[in-house]
Amino acid sequence: MKPGPYNAITDVPGIQVGHYTDLEHLTGVTVIFPEKGAVAGVDVRGSAPGTRETDLLNPVNLVEKVQAIVLAGGSAYGLEAATGVMRWLEEHRQGYPVGNQTTQAIVPIVPAAVIFDLLVGSAAVRPNAEYGYKAAQNLKGGPVEQGVVGVGTGARNGGLKGGVGTASLAMPGGVMVGAIVAANAHGRAHDPATGELYARFLEQEGEFKLKYPPRPLSAPDYTDAFADPFVRSNTVIGCVATNAKLTKAQAQKVAQMAHDGIARAVYPAHTMFDGDVIFCLATGEVEIEGPAELSRIGAVAADVFARALVHGVLHAYSVGELQAYRELYEAG
Repeated sequence: MKPGPYNAITDVPGIQVGHYTDLEHLTGVTVIFPEKGAVAGVDVRGSAPGTRETDLLNPVNLVEKVQAIVLAGGSAYGLEAATGVMRWLEEHRQGYPVGNQTTQAIVPIVPAAVIFDLLVGSAAVRPNAEYGYKAAQNLKGGPVEQGVVGVGTGARNGGLKGGVGTASLAMPGGVMVGAIVAANAHGRAHDPATGELYARFLEQEGEFKLKYPPRPLSAPDYTDAFADPFVRSNTVIGCVATNAKLTKAQAQKVAQMAHDGIARAVYPAHTMFDGDVIFCLATGEVEIEGPAELSRIGAVAADVFARALVHGVLHAYSVGELQAYRELYEAG
C-alpha cells in the first residue's frame, strides 16, 4: 500500500475540500464536500465536544447521506459556519428532498464540529455563516493546502502551533482511504525531551521530510501533560473518507476505529479537555466483503488519520509567540 497521488483526502474520488482563512483574527473554516453525497458516520470521543447534526448520523435515524462536513474554529460560536455552507449547497440544489411536486424543497445535511481557538487570535471574531459560504466557494479537488489555513488557522497542538493536515493510503482492491485533521490537541505530537514524533513509525515514503535520524522516546511526564489545560488548548477534529460502500453503522465503526490514530500521534489523547470528533464519509463506489474487510479499512483509517495529524503539525509555522515544531526541531 502507498499514498494516493496527492497524499490527501481528495485522493478519494469525488471528495473536494475548501478552506476560508482569516489570518487577521487567526481562525477559519474547512469544508469537506462529497460531490454526490456520502453515507456518513461519526464518533465523539473527547469530553468537551462542540458539534452539530451528529445525532442525525445515528444508524437508526432517517437520513442516509450528508452533503458536506464542516470543521471550524471559534469554539461553539463557530458552528454558525455550517449555515453558510447550507446556503451554498441550497443554491447548488444539493440536499435532502422534502415536500411534493408543488412544494418541493431541499434541506442540505451538514454535520459540523469545532475547535477551541479563542485564545490564539481574537476571541471576539469567530467563524460565521459568511466564513462557511466562502469556504464552500473555494471547494476543489487535487492538492490540499495544509498548515495555518482553514480550521487550522488558530489551532494549537500541545502548546505549539497546530494546523490542518491530510493524508491518504490506497488499499488492495481499489479502496482508497483519506483523512483531513485539525491538529489542535491538548496533548503533544512529539516527545518534549527528544523532539521525536510519536507517530513517526507510520511515515510513508519519507512524507514527513524529517532531517534527523529516529531518536528514542523518553518516559511520559504525567504531571506536565496535564498542566495549564486551557493554555495548551484542546480538541482534534477531522474526517476520514473512503470510496468503499458502507452502511451508516459501518461508517460509524470506521470513525470509531480512526480515533486510534489520535492515540498513536498524540500523548495524552482523549482527555477531559479535548473535544475529539471524527466523521467518516463513504462514497460507495467499491463493494467490500464482510467484517474483515471493514476492519482493515478502519485500521488503515486510524493510521491515515495519525499521519494527517502529523502533517498538520509539520506544516504549521510560528504565529506571534506561538512556536511551530518545524522551527524548534530539524523538520520540513
